[in-house]
Amino acid sequence: MAKDVIIFDTTLRDGEQAPGNAMSPEAKLRLARQLDTLGVDVIEAGFPAASQGDLRGVQQVTEAVQRPIIAALARCHDGDIDRAAEALTRAARKRIHVFIATSDLHLEQKLRIDRATCVERVRAAVQRARGYAADVEFSAEDATRSDLDFLCRVVLVAIAEGATTINLPDTVGYTTPAEYAALFRAVRDRVPEAEKVVLSAHCHDDLGLAVANSLAAIEAGAGQVECTVNGIGERAGNAALEEIVMAGRTRPQVLSFRCRVNPREIMRTSRLLSHEIGVFPQPNKAIVGRNAFAHEAGIHQHGVLQNGLTYEIIAPETVGAGGSSIVLGKHSGRHALERRYRELGYEPDANAIEQLYQAFTALADKKRQILDEDLLTLLHDGFHRAPEVYNLTQLRVTCGTETATAEVRIAGPGFNERSATASGNGPIAAAFAAVGEAVGRTIEVLDLSVQSVTPGRDSLGRVLLQVRIDGKSLSGHGASTDIVEAGARALVHALNKADHADGLETAALSSSYYWGV
Repeated sequence: MAKDVIIFDTTLRDGEQAPGNAMSPEAKLRLARQLDTLGVDVIEAGFPAASQGDLRGVQQVTEAVQRPIIAALARCHDGDIDRAAEALTRAARKRIHVFIATSDLHLEQKLRIDRATCVERVRAAVQRARGYAADVEFSAEDATRSDLDFLCRVVLVAIAEGATTINLPDTVGYTTPAEYAALFRAVRDRVPEAEKVVLSAHCHDDLGLAVANSLAAIEAGAGQVECTVNGIGERAGNAALEEIVMAGRTRPQVLSFRCRVNPREIMRTSRLLSHEIGVFPQPNKAIVGRNAFAHEAGIHQHGVLQNGLTYEIIAPETVGAGGSSIVLGKHSGRHALERRYRELGYEPDANAIEQLYQAFTALADKKRQILDEDLLTLLHDGFHRAPEVYNLTQLRVTCGTETATAEVRIAGPGFNERSATASGNGPIAAAFAAVGEAVGRTIEVLDLSVQSVTPGRDSLGRVLLQVRIDGKSLSGHGASTDIVEAGARALVHALNKADHADGLETAALSSSYYWGV
């Protein structure tokens, strides 16, 4: 029978501790609200003793988020515990999370105390925390490298003093699934009082085993797993929340646990976190990586086009992703090529597809990824020489400490000039938003790179751009001594290609033959 498992999210605390992941109190608040929507049970909002900003961040989360338990971390020090209690004053549901290392390596080399002193610190810390909150979690840092007899002694003391959750963290990602499961079983066997509390798993990914270890702990009796969105965290990161949740949902016959997380909010949460910290998951990251539902190999593409289950064990929509992505590259087959031409509005027959496929594979050997404009070039001779029907006549940008704004004036097909004003997260984003509003087309930036063409302070900058305009993937380039102008001109270049493609598509739909075939 499936059991309920508590999802303890520590993105705002352990996740933030990785270099480059620091968050402002405002960013923490936005993420906490989304974690609430995601459905996590516990949000560890920070380490209040670390800084005034961390204390303020925890306070803001407690005031804005009411459903989940809000936890604050503290060392087994009176001052830390007092600061955690202060930060949680207004929490509707609060938890003080105290920790101390229990391995001899940490006791001797880091804390420079003996085992007896460690036990007394645990006793005093849990007592003090219970004076502030009924919900107290104790973590035995470096539990997987601790002497088992001593670890059990510490756990018994923490329970006796009122701890309601006992965490056995694999702090340095040292253990394996079989070892970690054995540790949980041993603690449950040697400390009968552990039946009265929730045992928790907290795993790091130094050997790439964080999720596997967390799942093993659940099987061995853990009632809570501590994890982070996108698996962010110190060193190699923490166990990834999305992987644990989806493993349970995808393999319920093998992993018999339930949780309250709404999987359709996973992708939204992942993207918000990436936006806030500027760190994106690697493309091949499970569940939330850019390539998680992308297919390039012809055999895979053919299977997915027939039935997604052939090569996808999770439907992309389940986690809030837009859907499967058929990426055209050198491993793609005829079925994928034909489908994309049909999506672009063309109906090439079998002979035409065969000719196009031969040209496509030759081009794919030279390019990493094939864009729609490449397909149109194969179909229509001279596609890259698109008429310049759009022209940027004026650009004015304001940026600095406030939100960037841009004003543009553009001449285009069917109108002499149009003006538009828009704002964005930076001057280039504002300029792109203004251009999109002026021309009335849906524009999605896929990739943007900036190059210095000439040396010196007044160097010429070049922007290379990949965009999706009304569903078509196109490239553009522009150059200027002003990089924002260069970006705007690159976008206008892509818009001219889009307009040319629209004309060719219309002609193809009303014609009985295919240009260039």
